[in-house]
Amino acid sequence: MLFERIEHGGHPRWARVTPGRRRLLADAPWLDDTETGDEAPPDARVLAPASPSKIVCVGRNYAAHAAELGNPVPTEPLLFLKPPSALIGPDDPILLPAASQRVEHEGELALVIGERLCAVSPERAREGIFGYTIANDVTARDLQRADVQFTRGKGFDTFCPLGPRLVRGIDPLDLALRTEVGDEIRQESRTSHMIFDPFVLTAYISAIMTLEPGDVVLTGTPAGVGPLLDEDEVRVVIEKIGTLRNPVHTRRAGTTIDP
Repeated sequence: MLFERIEHGGHPRWARVTPGRRRLLADAPWLDDTETGDEAPPDARVLAPASPSKIVCVGRNYAAHAAELGNPVPTEPLLFLKPPSALIGPDDPILLPAASQRVEHEGELALVIGERLCAVSPERAREGIFGYTIANDVTARDLQRADVQFTRGKGFDTFCPLGPRLVRGIDPLDLALRTEVGDEIRQESRTSHMIFDPFVLTAYISAIMTLEPGDVVLTGTPAGVGPLLDEDEVRVVIEKIGTLRNPVHTRRAGTTIDP
């Protein structure tokens, strides 16, 4: 089952996607997936498929990625947050800030929460995940290393591309993941190589902070992270979900993005 969040009539709307059709819904699909009878045009702008209260991210969840950064494999999930203001949708530009000389891509599987989860088991967490999408945990690596903690390096506007669609009813435990920049394949792995699987991660997070419907969890990136430069195009491809594509541009003064 596929859903998109789109711009329709100047407002974000949710739609159920079937071949050649986008049927508008009464609300977010985890709240009310009743079809209104209206349809969105095929050229409607696709937005990030979530409007979260928080974006919870997991660091070093693939052993090879921990190794390439010179870090030990964590014994429990390493968590950090991205602000919702970092969120952008497919085809929106990633803007390189003047403060950083080394911005990198991190292709990831993302989870969208469908119900309130507080201190739940992995089995209960699995039921509470509404669906799956693709994320790019864009990172100013030089600032991350300089600051030690992650807030500045991970939190710039446009540093959380998400999309293009939300997919329900797939098994996230062994999906192929690939990140491409231009004609080069940078990352290629499978979600089965995660240290902590999506259900364990969600349960762990829920014991620390309550997850609300619409919240987003980024599950970590495999090895192969690398730089993004002005005029690049970065694509994150995940099996059974699709391709998240974003151009890359140098940030200009006063530039804003509406997620």
